[in-house]
Amino acid sequence: MASVSLEHVSKTYPNGANAVSDLNLEIADGEFMVLVGPSGCGKTTALRMVAGLEEITDGTIRFDDKVVNDLSPRERDIAMVFQNYALYPHMTVAENIGFSLSLAKVPKAEIRTKVEQAAEILGLTEHLGRKPGQLSGGQRQRVAMGRAIVREPAVFLMDEPLSNLDAKLRVQMRTEVARIQHRLDVATIYVTHDQTEAMTMGDRVAVLRTGALQQCDSPQALYDSPNNLFVAAFIGSPAMNLYEGTVSPEGAEVRLGEQRIELPSGANIDRAALEAYRGKEVVFGIRPEDLHDAAASGEVPSGRRLEGDVDVVEALGAERLVHFHLDAGRVQAPGAHDVASSDTDGDDLAAGELGAAAMNSGVARVEPTSLIKPGDRAVFVVDTDRVHLFDPATGHAIGR
Repeated sequence: MASVSLEHVSKTYPNGANAVSDLNLEIADGEFMVLVGPSGCGKTTALRMVAGLEEITDGTIRFDDKVVNDLSPRERDIAMVFQNYALYPHMTVAENIGFSLSLAKVPKAEIRTKVEQAAEILGLTEHLGRKPGQLSGGQRQRVAMGRAIVREPAVFLMDEPLSNLDAKLRVQMRTEVARIQHRLDVATIYVTHDQTEAMTMGDRVAVLRTGALQQCDSPQALYDSPNNLFVAAFIGSPAMNLYEGTVSPEGAEVRLGEQRIELPSGANIDRAALEAYRGKEVVFGIRPEDLHDAAASGEVPSGRRLEGDVDVVEALGAERLVHFHLDAGRVQAPGAHDVASSDTDGDDLAAGELGAAAMNSGVARVEPTSLIKPGDRAVFVVDTDRVHLFDPATGHAIGR
C-alpha cells in the first residue's frame, strides 16, 4: 500500500497538444480519489501517467517517497481495471481471477486461497466455476476487479470501469465499488466523466478541464463552494442556475433583470471582495434546491423573492422540478452543462467567453406537495445565504 503524489506533472504530445498542465495532487494511502471532467480534459492521460503507460513530459510522480517516473508498470506495483472487462471466455471465473498469479508461478494452494478471498469480498463465491458468458455485466465487472484484488497492489487505478453497464446496474455497482475499495483500504484513482458517479463514490474529487485542475476537495465542499463557474455548472444535477446580474452601488443587493435579490453576509458572500464589484456586472448563481415555493412560506420579504413564468413541472415523486424563465439573461458555462453526465464533447470555458444563452430558463427543486403548474407566475423564496457570485470575465468565484 502506498500514497501517490503528482508534482507539477504535465504531458505534451509531439504535435504540441497539451493534455495535462502542471497537475498537483496528493492521494493518501487508502484514499478514494476520483478524477472527473468532460471528454478530452486529461483525466485518462493523468491516470495512464501514474500507471506508467504514458510518458511524463514534466514533473514527478511518487509512490510514498519513491520516484516512479522511469519505472515500468510492472515495477510500480499497480493494478488497473478498465471499462472493457477483457476476460478470457474459455476460463472459469476462478481461473480468470487467478490468471496473473498463475503467470507469476505462485503455488496453486496460495492462488486458490487468494481467489476464494477475493470472491468472498466480491460476492462471486457461487460463480467461481462459471464461464464469463454465463455472467451478467455487473458480475463480469466484479471478476475484472477480482483480478486486480488478488495481486494485492500498492495502488488501484480504475478507468471508467462502469461505463459499459446499463443505468440501473451502474447505480448498484457504484455502491459495490466504493464498499470494496474502503474494505481493501488501498489508494485508488478512479476516472469518470459522470459527476454523479464522482460525487457518490469519492473521498475527494478532482475536477479537470482542458488538462488543468480546477478544484480538488470533498464532494460536499465542491458542491457548496465551487471555485469557478465551470465547477459550479459541472457539479450538481440539475445544474446551478446562473444569471447575468448587476451589484447595486451600495453592494447590498444584485439586480436580475427587473428583480432585486438582497446579499446578506452569508457563507458564500465575501463582503471585502464584493466591494470591487459595486455597480458592476457579476454572474449570480443559485442551486435549484435553494429556491422554495413561496406558497408554503407565508410572507416573503421583497429582497428574497424571485418570480418566474413556469414552462414545465416534472413530478418525480419525492420532489418536483419547476422549469421557469425570467427576464434576466441566463449565463452558460460552455463545456460544463452539456457534459456533466454524458460523454459528449463541449466547447471550453475561457476568460471573457461567458455570455447570455439564447434561453433564460431556470429550475427550482420544490416539495412534492407544491401546487405550481405550467403557465403560473410562480414566486420562489431565495435562500440568500446560499447565493454564489462569480466574476463574468474570469469565471472565478468572488472572494475565493
